[in-house]
Amino acid sequence: QVQLVESGGGLVQAGGSLSLSCVASGSILRLNVMGWFRQGPGKQRELVATLTSDGGTNYADSVKGRFTISRDNGKNTVTMYLQMNSLKPGDTAVYYCYAKAAFRAPYWGQGTQVTVSS
Repeated sequence: QVQLVESGGGLVQAGGSLSLSCVASGSILRLNVMGWFRQGPGKQRELVATLTSDGGTNYADSVKGRFTISRDNGKNTVTMYLQMNSLKPGDTAVYYCYAKAAFRAPYWGQGTQVTVSS
């Protein structure tokens, strides 16, 4: 089992920045990809960014050049970050931390609200 705990959401004006964090604990050695998804009002959940265990990254076109995903490996935990710059009202959503191990169902965090005002 893997536990994911997010933090860092909030309210920011357009053009501003926010940083999200996700602490993963439990069976973290099996994880081969972590990432962030988001779900805006009335929208389906969509991929924001992913980071593989070998350092590969993937970003949604809508956030390329503005968002950066990274991670710090601790002894018993992994902390994943999402640095969000030049935020737009369209980035308003609940952001979910995601983690996946091979042949396992994905793990999800509880979500953190990001609201960007115009």
